[in-house]
Amino acid sequence: MNDLTINLDVHSSVPLYEQIYKYIKKEIQSGGLPFGERLPSTRKLAKYLQVSRTTVDMAYEQLVSEGYIEAKPYKGYFICELEGLYHLEPESAPEKPEKAAVSETYRYDFSPNGVDLNSFPQNAWRKLSKGILLEENRLLFQLGDPQGEYELRGTIAQYLHQARGVEAAPEQIIIGAGNDFLLLLLCSMFGTGQRIAMESPTYKKAYDLFRNLSNEVRIVEMDESGMRIDQLADTDAQIAYVMPSHQYPLGTVMPVKRRMQLLEWAGTAPGRYIIEDDYDSEFRYKGKPIPALQGYDRHDRVIYIGTFSKSIAPAIRVSYMVLPKQLMELYRRRGRTISCTVSRVDQMLIAAFLNEGYYERHLNKMRAVYKGRHDVLLEELRAFRRVCRISGENAGVHILLTFTNGMKEAEAVSRAAERGVKVYGLSWYFVGEAKLPAEETVILGYANLQEEEIRDAAACLKEAWLEAV
Repeated sequence: MNDLTINLDVHSSVPLYEQIYKYIKKEIQSGGLPFGERLPSTRKLAKYLQVSRTTVDMAYEQLVSEGYIEAKPYKGYFICELEGLYHLEPESAPEKPEKAAVSETYRYDFSPNGVDLNSFPQNAWRKLSKGILLEENRLLFQLGDPQGEYELRGTIAQYLHQARGVEAAPEQIIIGAGNDFLLLLLCSMFGTGQRIAMESPTYKKAYDLFRNLSNEVRIVEMDESGMRIDQLADTDAQIAYVMPSHQYPLGTVMPVKRRMQLLEWAGTAPGRYIIEDDYDSEFRYKGKPIPALQGYDRHDRVIYIGTFSKSIAPAIRVSYMVLPKQLMELYRRRGRTISCTVSRVDQMLIAAFLNEGYYERHLNKMRAVYKGRHDVLLEELRAFRRVCRISGENAGVHILLTFTNGMKEAEAVSRAAERGVKVYGLSWYFVGEAKLPAEETVILGYANLQEEEIRDAAACLKEAWLEAV
């Protein structure tokens, strides 16, 4: 058949493979591609659309998995018969006012939560998935250990010891679908009414979760070293939630002295614990990585939480928690009644990804990718130094710009939006009764933007922020 005429939008937030998948699916459902029709080969379609072959492979594989097309060995891909195929007709969405629709359209999005999905290790993932499913281990489709597969927990324990200095046995590790689930599990274990200290600004999902589960949150101010221990000591908090390796969203790296003070606070009274959220410690651009707080803990008071969402992809939904030994009995009484929320197949896939060296290679690749974008962004922002101050650039995948020329945060966000660029105000991350910052700051995340897109977006911001001065 002829090549498919698909108009791809490279500036869209929808991945290219998903655009291809949706187009073909719609054509099949409408009858534009009839039963038995042969699709172009992945190589031919990729060349015609000027995209990578992997992009077309992903679109075809999704269509195969949903039963819209089938792959015939040595022949190619063919349209399946739709009779009896289940699909949902999308409901017509209410029309938005024209102004609202325009305000939500951005050419470039500096999201601090983004990751580079174009670098996802698709080939390795596919190979490992096939290998695991071909083993004919039917036990993988039964409920496993509530803590997670022992093989994965053992692999994570070894990785954390080597990469982060975390001391943990597999028996102390719990696998869960995202950090939010693990925090829910902790709240279930401790019960309601806990007094939890948090910094402001902070990770708002954790703040909302703690409050929604009837805990009392105590807001503690920050300085250049992180959570202020003097203020923490003045509260009645039993638990302190911190991100010492790269505070979100300020990007502060807690120095060793402050870490020791925090551990001393936890060790001076019974029942005190620290939740260490180590969400993106893999990405650091200056100096040697500081070992995790848990590695310094001699009082068995640190609850360590990490995730693969930033280093691999958010949809993986695999996180892990290391409980202090003294909390294991509490977990056995209150936590093991909750089944593991990650499928055993996915757990074995992650274990193989780590054990066979794919994760290490992927991390090294992503460090180089993000370092390149980090450097491009900082170079483009040199011209901005006369109107703003840059911070948080030594780790993670976002930086902060604090305006020194009198421009307000809301004005900066609005001016950027007028030129099709979305940036994020720091004030949104302040919680509780904490005072809003006296300084006007915006956040720029660069993980989901290509280097050329960063240059183009920076040019738009120059028009918005420099030429307006």
